[in-house]
Amino acid sequence: MTPPPQRPLPDEWRRQLGQVRESRVGGPARPPREDRDRRDQRGRPVTRGAPGPADRSAHPTTRRRAIRAAIALLVVVVTLALAFGLLLVATPSVSDAATRVRRRAELAGAPLLRGPLPAKVVDALVATEDSRFYSHAGIDPRGAARGLVGPVFSGGDQGGATLDQQLVKILYTGGRRSITDRVEQVGLAVKLDAHYSKAEILRLYLDSVYFGHGYTGVTAAASGYFGRAAAALTWAQASMLAGLVQAPSVYDPLRNLPVARHRQQHVLNRLVAAHTLSRAEAAAAGRAPLGLT
Repeated sequence: MTPPPQRPLPDEWRRQLGQVRESRVGGPARPPREDRDRRDQRGRPVTRGAPGPADRSAHPTTRRRAIRAAIALLVVVVTLALAFGLLLVATPSVSDAATRVRRRAELAGAPLLRGPLPAKVVDALVATEDSRFYSHAGIDPRGAARGLVGPVFSGGDQGGATLDQQLVKILYTGGRRSITDRVEQVGLAVKLDAHYSKAEILRLYLDSVYFGHGYTGVTAAASGYFGRAAAALTWAQASMLAGLVQAPSVYDPLRNLPVARHRQQHVLNRLVAAHTLSRAEAAAAGRAPLGLT
């Protein structure tokens, strides 16, 4: 009986059979043909999955770049820390801030604030002038950068000073606005925040800031503009006073009431943004009479 003719094996079966035979006799299994045909840049065979010279060299290069970037960042951080440390050493102590405030009030013939802080004035002032007052350490990094860089490129005051910086500008640098003075104010503001509580800083500020018409301090301003104690001011009156701080002569309600009202509306909007007032309450305060004397 004649055996049936054998059909040729597929190429894949032959390849696997050859690998099995080589493994049985102790020899290494040859890679598949498509892997044997792969060559690197130097013409050497490359097995599937094995990294070539270019792959092996890419990882050390990436690591070296990352190390260099980390070293450069560390150098910048250390340099800034040293510069800031030197700034703190070079600037004077702020332990006499309260004494300076009393002396300033005496020269202006202004009474100091007695009793609790006027809550409405404080809320309006913080919302408008320094919304992160209770969380920063004397300086707001974004505002400080804007205040330092702005005069260099635009030649104008870009704002951004915290209440601490405004206070040290009044008490220590005489209101000067040069780059050197701004740098000094940063160091002094950090010292002020470390030496006094937030409530003490607010009291010092309210007794020192100028509200126009010869009124230094919130006590004199509340009495002079409205004939009231600072703690008894309405939201309409408190928002008006807080708006005067930026530019007392420009926003003077006795000389330019429409401009003062516009500034007051900005303060009320900031109080809404701070969730201190609702929109309805802010609208009512904007329509309320001021009771100017």
